[in-house]
Amino acid sequence: MRKSPRVLIIAEAANPEWVSVPLVGWSLATAIANKCDAHIITQIRNRDAFLRAGLTEGVDFTAIDSETFARPLWTIGEKLRMGDGKGWTTVQLINAISYPYFERLIWKQFGPAIKAGDYDVVHRVTPLSPTIGSPLAKKCARAGVPFVLGPLNGGVPWPKGFDAERRREREWLSYLRSAYKAMPGRTATLRHASAILTGSRHTASEIPEKFQDKCVYMPENGIDPTRFPGMAQPEKGGPLRACFIGRMVPYKGPDMLLEAAAPLLESGALEIEMIGDGPMLEPLKAAHSKGVHWRGWMAHEDVQSVLKTCDLLSFPSIREFGGGVVLEAMALGVPPLIVDYAGPAELVKSEWGLKVPIGNRDDIVASFRKELDALCKDRSSLATMGVAAKARVESHFTWERKAEQVLQTYQWLSDDAPAPQFFDT
Repeated sequence: MRKSPRVLIIAEAANPEWVSVPLVGWSLATAIANKCDAHIITQIRNRDAFLRAGLTEGVDFTAIDSETFARPLWTIGEKLRMGDGKGWTTVQLINAISYPYFERLIWKQFGPAIKAGDYDVVHRVTPLSPTIGSPLAKKCARAGVPFVLGPLNGGVPWPKGFDAERRREREWLSYLRSAYKAMPGRTATLRHASAILTGSRHTASEIPEKFQDKCVYMPENGIDPTRFPGMAQPEKGGPLRACFIGRMVPYKGPDMLLEAAAPLLESGALEIEMIGDGPMLEPLKAAHSKGVHWRGWMAHEDVQSVLKTCDLLSFPSIREFGGGVVLEAMALGVPPLIVDYAGPAELVKSEWGLKVPIGNRDDIVASFRKELDALCKDRSSLATMGVAAKARVESHFTWERKAEQVLQTYQWLSDDAPAPQFFDT
């Protein structure tokens, strides 16, 4: 493979003005494009944001209009999920139905160039979900062009003891989620992919053994250092300051955090910044006032102004696929306190954060209370953790560093060598 490969990047969800998956898609796709000869394909809804970011249509990117098929299905999905931000599994089912049409349009426009050898690699960055197949994988294989898939992430099982939260999130289809492995096209996608980037250990474990030699572990999230400059400077002395950032919904655990912290808030040993909106916000505000600063929804770029004043990110989410907020806190030198489960657990080690065991609700409340109580009595370890957290992000989780890892993966496709390893096992 040439030193600067020609790459066709598929990022159906990619938008610098949004958060979550679209921001991941944009950040990784553009970081890769900055290091090689690349062209990005995205969905038409992202076109204006790409233009506002300074990219040139037809040169840097192409926007594919699949709305004829995607919009009606999206409308159906919004009704089926029964609540804003709920029913994530339902949304992924709708995406799995509508997405192949998007790739059909890509092949119609770019198929001749792929078959002519105009691209050294085709890389589908988004969708991230491992439940969504890729008809292009087989077509690229037939054309002799390597097809890279991922990072794939998702499908973390609901932990035992949180069935009530599962129902409140309208996650009815999650009881049947494993059926996706039998969906038409999944096995063909994995068979024809040349490399599979797995964004979590759980996702990697769901790849059949016969395809494991194609897998490269690469957590999905990253950081743009220009968006997170400087270091947190919490006030010395006074109460310990913790911060919660996320939607006020059951699986994020804001209620567990406040229950765990209640005695410390009452005594004045602890203050908590609560950032986020959602259905639990008003009931929690009514129940908790002393020592709690309710910020509500804040623009993504403004959150760090509050986070930088805190000693700790306190984030008891029990079903987080990626854990981007954990990396954002670490990038500012704020150590995270999390539950040892799913995405965040793969980002945090004892050198730069704290983890409590997964358990039922009472177990997590008790564990968080114990950790918060200990830190209120002695927070001296947090400064060292904060320095290590920032260093970890800078060495492994900037988008530039992740783009370098992706390019090494492209190179691996033409080398006779074992799959690259970028992260500690």
